[in-house]
Amino acid sequence: MTVITLLDGGLGQELVHRAGTQPTPLWSTQVMLDRPDLVLAAHQDFFASGARIAVANTYALHPDRLKGTEYESRYDELFDTALALAEAARDKRGSGRIAGSIGPLVASYRPDLHPTDAIAIPLYQQVAARFVERCDLIICETVASVDHARSALSGAAVSGLPVWLAFTVDDEDGSRLRSGEPLQEAVSIAMAGADAVLVNCSAPEAIPASLPILQSSSLPFGAYANAFEQITNDFLKDKPTVDALTKRRDMSPEAYATHVLSWVDQGATIVGGCCEVGPDHIAEIARRLEAAGHTII
Repeated sequence: MTVITLLDGGLGQELVHRAGTQPTPLWSTQVMLDRPDLVLAAHQDFFASGARIAVANTYALHPDRLKGTEYESRYDELFDTALALAEAARDKRGSGRIAGSIGPLVASYRPDLHPTDAIAIPLYQQVAARFVERCDLIICETVASVDHARSALSGAAVSGLPVWLAFTVDDEDGSRLRSGEPLQEAVSIAMAGADAVLVNCSAPEAIPASLPILQSSSLPFGAYANAFEQITNDFLKDKPTVDALTKRRDMSPEAYATHVLSWVDQGATIVGGCCEVGPDHIAEIARRLEAAGHTII
């Protein structure tokens, strides 16, 4: 059958749930500051569930996210902590890869706030350089516009590591980015240097329309969706907290795995989960993939 790369699930939301405290605008970074043991445990649980890649807790580690907080001067320390925790989980497992995550500058799902290339590219380069010699690849996540795709890919390229671009698409029209621009335009940019193209942090139902567009790149492609009810207006405000988002009650491990297996049937070879997709979901995906005769790497 097919060789499938299985990513982990949504680390940020998993950490917020495990912490059991009121979310802050710093999201999973705050949990890592308060309870680094929870980050290690989450990585270990995702590996135990069948994931082969741990995505480091670096999604929100941008200077602009920390600016104005008491942690602004601890940027270097936070990066080292996030990578060390992923490395510790991999070493304890005895196998696996680590992906450095580069999230959007300023805010998720807000392509209108994304800086110009002149500002964004050096910032992405600054992050990407930190992954050299400590990560196997970089995933630029939740890419919401064509400009975002261009600057993230250009910035990540400084690392010399394989770069995967993961786009977030309209939850009702998977052929379009959240900016409203055609996904095809961003995929065309990816073809100039990315090593894989994916869709992430979008409704599972939107993914099938995205996959033929990703496949047109001739690059390895796939998806890892979220399990939010919707991206609310409150979450699109300045300095939002994740309690403005609601977890879907219908997205059980079995239901989510059914979506994932259908993407594999469409040709996807990289799958996993984003926000509100936990270790139980990944375990069910692994079980179903193996039952169908696929090889997981």
